[in-house]
Amino acid sequence: MSWTECTGFDWDDGNSGKNWEKHGVADFEAEEIFFNRPFIVRHDAAHSREENRWRALGRTDADRYLFVAFTGRHGLIRVISARVMTRRERRFYAKYEKSEKA
Repeated sequence: MSWTECTGFDWDDGNSGKNWEKHGVADFEAEEIFFNRPFIVRHDAAHSREENRWRALGRTDADRYLFVAFTGRHGLIRVISARVMTRRERRFYAKYEKSEKA
């Protein structure tokens, strides 16, 4: 299943609050990047052996720049990991921001 067919998010005991504890990113922030532009998604072939996984770069409503690794399960997006973008990721993302403003 493609992530574009998903209709919501899957937060259970296995992943709820995990990114806050590890990276200071709340679950709602990880969701917000899917609705803000630019939103950059790439297939993560290296981590897609058992299920398709994707990597995304995006911006929260509070202008935090996040990297989110996720998969699609049973019609829902399941966030695997969410953290603040690295400097390299931020520079890459900035190119898309400029093109959207032009």
